[in-house]
Amino acid sequence: MLDEKTGKDTPQPSLSRRAFLARLSVSTAVASTAMSAPAVFAKNDDESADIDDTSAETHVSGTVGGEARRERAFQIRLKAAIAEHKVPIPLQIDNGDELLYPNRIGSFSKALPHDKIGEVDPRAYGSLLTAVSTGDPQDFDRIPLGGTTKLANPQGGLTFSLEGTDTGQLTIPPAPALASAERAGEMVEDYWMALTRDIPFSQYGKEPVTAAAIAELNTLSDFRGPKVAGQVTAGTLFRGRITGFQGGMPGDLVGPYISQFLLQDVNFGALIVKQKYQTRTGGLDYLTDFASWLRCQNGQGPFPPPKNAFSGTTTYIKNGRDLAAYDHVDFYDQAYLTAALWLLQKNVPFNKDNPYPTTSNQGGGITFGNNRVLSLLYEVSIQASRAVFYQKWQVHRTLRPEAYGGLVHNTLTRVADYPLHGDVLNSHAVSSVFSRYGTYLLPHADWDGCPAHPSYAEAHSSGAGASITALKWLFDESFVIPNPVVATDDGQSLIAYTGSDAGQMTVGGELNKLASNIALGRDIEAVHWRSDAVEGLLLGEAAAISVLADQRSTYNERFGGLTFTMFDGTKITV
Repeated sequence: MLDEKTGKDTPQPSLSRRAFLARLSVSTAVASTAMSAPAVFAKNDDESADIDDTSAETHVSGTVGGEARRERAFQIRLKAAIAEHKVPIPLQIDNGDELLYPNRIGSFSKALPHDKIGEVDPRAYGSLLTAVSTGDPQDFDRIPLGGTTKLANPQGGLTFSLEGTDTGQLTIPPAPALASAERAGEMVEDYWMALTRDIPFSQYGKEPVTAAAIAELNTLSDFRGPKVAGQVTAGTLFRGRITGFQGGMPGDLVGPYISQFLLQDVNFGALIVKQKYQTRTGGLDYLTDFASWLRCQNGQGPFPPPKNAFSGTTTYIKNGRDLAAYDHVDFYDQAYLTAALWLLQKNVPFNKDNPYPTTSNQGGGITFGNNRVLSLLYEVSIQASRAVFYQKWQVHRTLRPEAYGGLVHNTLTRVADYPLHGDVLNSHAVSSVFSRYGTYLLPHADWDGCPAHPSYAEAHSSGAGASITALKWLFDESFVIPNPVVATDDGQSLIAYTGSDAGQMTVGGELNKLASNIALGRDIEAVHWRSDAVEGLLLGEAAAISVLADQRSTYNERFGGLTFTMFDGTKITV
């Protein structure tokens, strides 16, 4: 808000997600009304006067729209900018760990230099704080590293965008605190995810390791995964959930664990692709000894894969290790591009509010048709990426699970005394890891560990939140997936899914499940926390909605908005 005395913007109280979306909707509606203009544009006589019309072989009709169109284009951009400027500046609040612990044990520090027990060099961390506070590119250049690994784009969130709400006007709640029961519960889940990577999803709850995981998760003081009647079950284990809702996201608990969009064949043009992926060798985990863990925290690469890292076969995604392997090397928006191509290939109907399905003489093309589907995915996801990197570097700087595993190890071996909650220190999963590896470190699915950027929120998740929002906006969410399938336990073939809920598997539900698979696959990989996944989805969703709202007044078609279901089950029209 503009302070009349100082002439400067002053921070306003943080908006709830719902309030932000409501304010955005109102502002966009006002902008849309103000941007109405005549359908027929006046000829620009000044421009026409300069045309050489002496050649009999040349016919010039003049600039279509001329000055009137140029002015309308300016007004559309101006009104959208004004509407976005009216979105209040939220208070960006972190969890307080950075100030609470002078040794920065609650903060992200990977790739900076660390001492022999894994605590970051305070001067190096101070240099990072200087850079994120000033935003000066030269200050970022001065951050010392502990090895060859570079920090991952700490200036990415400082980029400005020409559509959508600016990164500084979006926010997420504080991450769970280092010493909290919620953080301990998330870490216990990550340990169990590591221990169960090689168990087929179809066997969850039917064998002793996942049965033990379910039992322990139900004893935790503060575990926020999905539940049925207040209990974690085989059908909810490691599935997605939006904070505040006991059940999963709409459709997430329906059908098999893996979304149909990661299983069924898809056409890339004339190329028919069976979704069998390169995967990793079963039973092979990384960073389970302190020396390799510390080397990774210091960024002392290179970190090439060992010779036996890959299984040598391709497989449908059947277990956590396959999903983690997919997440580790997927290209940007791969899963959502695949889903979009499948939806187009299967002629899934567009959203019923799309202007074109009822017309008899036009196609939607680049505005509401096939071309728009593919381009929109990247338009919204890049905006979400900027927003999440702003939260990562400029606000929260939260440590990764692999670093927290070092705190668990140092505490239980009495090298240090860190304020960790008893739920993780007394965990059966943690003791099982020690029995297997001789340390309490979190077994990692990747030889190079996590990326060199902070944990909260998750970039994979924010991209999922944005792209899935775009797909739900474009397509008929209620369309029932025909002939659903599930991978066999060896991952070599697909068989019909014959569960009693097969007829309830809709496009909207399977898109939500796809978002959850990708987001929580990073937890199974040992890269992220559940809260990273949840808040990343919601941040990506908000970023996408802001882009879609800004674009509303750019269409020539009669368009009243498209209605879809948000991740929390709420219907919204944008």
